[in-house]
Amino acid sequence: MSIKEFVQKFYKSDALIDSEIMKAYLHPEVKLDWNSTKGLIEMDYDSMMAMANELSRAYVRSKVRISHIIAEEDLVSIRYSHFVKTIENPREEMLLAHFATIWQIKDDKLYRGYQMSQFS
Repeated sequence: MSIKEFVQKFYKSDALIDSEIMKAYLHPEVKLDWNSTKGLIEMDYDSMMAMANELSRAYVRSKVRISHIIAEEDLVSIRYSHFVKTIENPREEMLLAHFATIWQIKDDKLYRGYQMSQFS
């Protein structure tokens, strides 16, 4: 599997709301620098797992719509919109935000990430 396919598979899975799935994709030394509307958030393996656990408490389904994905050497850039369905209203899809992320892949895992997000 190419690194582009690996990243696509990550975002197409429920890894963002399921820490058990996320474990398969994260390098033990993963770092994510996330520029969000709240400022810079620096995440590591434990905080990414905690975020997936937190999201799983509020959402029953997660869907990512990828608009762009480019791979070069050990880097994959992806632009996507993240949609979820809440526990309270599982029939309505809600847009969380739009994202642009660059991932460095090491040992066939997500290793270093640089992400920006924007609410619509």
